[in-house]
Amino acid sequence: MVSHHNPIGAIALPTLLMVCSFPAFAQSDGPRGIVESPCPPAAAAPPEMKAMAEKMLAPGNKLNIDFFKGLNSGPGAAEHLKVVQEQRERDWADLCHYKAANAALTGKPRPEVVFMGDSITEGWAGGDPGYMQGRRVGRGVSGQTTPQMLVRFYADVIALRPRVVHIMGGTNDIGGNTGPTTLQDVKNNILAMVDLAQAHQVRVVLAGIPPSKYLWWCGIDPRHSIAEINAWLRQVADQRKLVYVDYSSVLADQDGGMKDTVSNDGVHPNRAGYEVMRPLAERAIAQAMGR
Repeated sequence: MVSHHNPIGAIALPTLLMVCSFPAFAQSDGPRGIVESPCPPAAAAPPEMKAMAEKMLAPGNKLNIDFFKGLNSGPGAAEHLKVVQEQRERDWADLCHYKAANAALTGKPRPEVVFMGDSITEGWAGGDPGYMQGRRVGRGVSGQTTPQMLVRFYADVIALRPRVVHIMGGTNDIGGNTGPTTLQDVKNNILAMVDLAQAHQVRVVLAGIPPSKYLWWCGIDPRHSIAEINAWLRQVADQRKLVYVDYSSVLADQDGGMKDTVSNDGVHPNRAGYEVMRPLAERAIAQAMGR
């Protein structure tokens, strides 16, 4: 997907290859403690990463792990990923990612809906730009797990005062992007986001984890975990009077993976995938607003 704190999703995907083994936090040579402006200037994405974004989104491109490894070995991509990784060591939750974009919304009409999530949400802006615009605000960050989403939930959702929040996460927890975790930890993080939203009169859409049968950056078959978490999400939505949206109904193949027609890598939707997701999202958000 894109450079640091750029909201267009697809260019940041190669960072997934790095976050599977997240390095120990290291003190940087930059500012420390309480400062006025903790975020560095955005780093421009190299051409090969922009080209990768298009390959991820254009239907019909079958991609595998060798494609992403080759991309990461390019000089421009390697340097860019190094800059992103160094920043993430200073800013674990990536609070800088949308800081400028959030500030730009000051004084404008409140969003109808904020989409909180990981790369699948971040990629929505490039996959269906006609939908993800105006008062529909995307706040996905590639590679993120639910604890990272929770840390930035106030800044990227509550402070924007949306009517509805669409929460979709868990793929990267299953992939172990920030280390080992438990199913209960994932549940606690999601419940905390729901509690924050409801405490601030923001209505909630809980999205099921999209289908996949192989997380290519970590070599994991996530189907059992996805089914378990999604069953729990549906139950929570029923108990808490939230709206649950199941994108697997339009994305899944017979094996519990993602259809080749709607995904190029078996994990992230392409433009055709986002196109079939849109009506389900619209229906769920309208239902949440009605409540």
